[in-house]
Amino acid sequence: MSDPRTVTAATSMLLALGLVCFAEAGFAQQPVSSASAGALKKLSIEQLMSLEVTSVSRRPERLAQAASAIQVITQQDIRRSGASSLPEALRLATNLQVAQVNARDWAISARGFNSTTANKLLVLIDGRTVYTPLYSGVFWDVQDVPLVDVDRIEVISGPGATLWGANAVNGVINVITKNARETQGLVVSGGGGTELRGFGTARYGGALGSHVNYRIYGKGWARDPSVLPSGQDATDDWHMEQGGFRLDWDASPGNQVILHGDLYDGRIGQPSPAADIAVSGGNVMARWSHTISEESSLAAQLYYDRTHRDIPGTFGEDLDTYDVDLQHGTRLGTRHEVVWGLGYRLINDRVVNSALLAFLPPHVARQWFTGFIQDEIALVPNRLHVALGTKVEHNDYTGYEIQPSGRVSWRLSPSGTLWAAVARALRTPSRIDRELFFPGQPPYAIAGGPGFHSEEELAYELGYRHQRGALALSVATFYSRYHGLRSVEQVNPPTPSPVVIANGQYGESYGAEVTADYWITKGWRVGAGHTELRVHIWPNPGSTDTSRGASESQTPDRQFFLHSSVDLPAHLRFDAGLRAIGDIAKQQVPAYGELNARLTWQPTSQLDLSLVGQNLLHDRHAEFKGTPATRREIERGVYGLVEWRF
Repeated sequence: MSDPRTVTAATSMLLALGLVCFAEAGFAQQPVSSASAGALKKLSIEQLMSLEVTSVSRRPERLAQAASAIQVITQQDIRRSGASSLPEALRLATNLQVAQVNARDWAISARGFNSTTANKLLVLIDGRTVYTPLYSGVFWDVQDVPLVDVDRIEVISGPGATLWGANAVNGVINVITKNARETQGLVVSGGGGTELRGFGTARYGGALGSHVNYRIYGKGWARDPSVLPSGQDATDDWHMEQGGFRLDWDASPGNQVILHGDLYDGRIGQPSPAADIAVSGGNVMARWSHTISEESSLAAQLYYDRTHRDIPGTFGEDLDTYDVDLQHGTRLGTRHEVVWGLGYRLINDRVVNSALLAFLPPHVARQWFTGFIQDEIALVPNRLHVALGTKVEHNDYTGYEIQPSGRVSWRLSPSGTLWAAVARALRTPSRIDRELFFPGQPPYAIAGGPGFHSEEELAYELGYRHQRGALALSVATFYSRYHGLRSVEQVNPPTPSPVVIANGQYGESYGAEVTADYWITKGWRVGAGHTELRVHIWPNPGSTDTSRGASESQTPDRQFFLHSSVDLPAHLRFDAGLRAIGDIAKQQVPAYGELNARLTWQPTSQLDLSLVGQNLLHDRHAEFKGTPATRREIERGVYGLVEWRF
């Protein structure tokens, strides 16, 4: 008889394949105003740290005083990096683990638990939660936004569940685009190269009277395939087209309305004779903000999102999401800042099953009801603040869930802030946990667990943020304990098959994140970031899962980033970013180092000509997943970019 440990490990690998095969083949508060890209270029470190962020407390507060491990990617950071997609831009946040799996697939998480179906990171784009109920994660290949229109990306590592809800377990990414009045005129950009074969974007912004501003855009791109270790193409080349609009209406001094939406359509290659994967979808969102008084404001948001994915012979899905949010913030007395809100979400999910995979039942409708409240108390005004809050959520799988948190921020001096936090966060069940069956017809080797309950995290954080003159420094340390992590359990041990998905594992993660930025001269900025991370997972007493989290956390122990941005004579700018990523032992992915660089010439204020190099240190390298014989490798790429502004 086979060794049960070997059988369980193999089964865990099979589960991981089942969880990701469809992925491979397969209300954020807006700021009243934001700095323009041109202004950001000239800001000092002190001014940058004074920028307002909204993701930590769902109200504007200074970055330097936020009681959280938060990093902000500005528009200027994105422009100067040469990033051509949202996942590439997220590499600029050194508190994230970002790995490119193949030509179009990414694994992105924070503080461990990374995989192609990472499920402990919440992502928002202009208030719209980017979420699939299949695995509580993100299909990164269809998440896009014209990067030229991004105002900033706020990235929190650590729990954000009290304000943002379930699945904000290890982090929150909040992508915030510019108000339409900041994007007036015509911008046309395009180019191409070796890996990013061709791309183009056109955006036009205008005004309808003195109180209404709008913009419309269209974009498209085509990418070459990744390669196998043998050097052969992996047949995962793809192309996509996308368009959208945004309208901002200042209805009165105390009322603002935002309406925006997007449509996209794309095709992704597969090995012959399989037909291409088809992806398409769209969304529309409306938001109303009302200023009641100088101390009170109200906001309401409604959005609809539609996604379609067809992987011939493997998987198909049509998902409709309806979401409503209401938020109210007010000051009580001189010491209390209270923010509270209510929310409702309905999803209608229809899956086309195959002989390989099945979700049973194939058609489900699920509802979420949420409410949250947080009170920030100024114990010592301008020095010592405490924030206490909780999220109450009801879902169709586990009923009511409570996610409380407490944060304290102590301003030690005009240049230094010490902060600490403790929080409980939950990752609620997804369709994979309860309703996945492999293969698609009985007898099943893997079955969803009807009793699968929420995974629980209890997180502790301690950090310090310092900014003075030309230097900004941030240190965040953390320890998290996890209960009920996903496992695969034998139904009739020692018989290895079938197995059922359950909550049979414990875990812990701990480490530190350090970032620093320094202006060497007025025109030369350098920055660095380093993360040390340890994740340990072990079975509960009585569990038959011996994988020790092999399919749940696939993250390097350490990573280091160094970037430099310098303005040169003759209207030249040069930017370079170096990253050194540790090995992923559970995947046999070796450590690697890579360099990206961008040289830009701006002969006039309306024209930029750029040459961008990506992954310049190696012909090709692996970043994630698979055995040395089958994993995909990412090649060196070079492309040219021309951008006109009228």
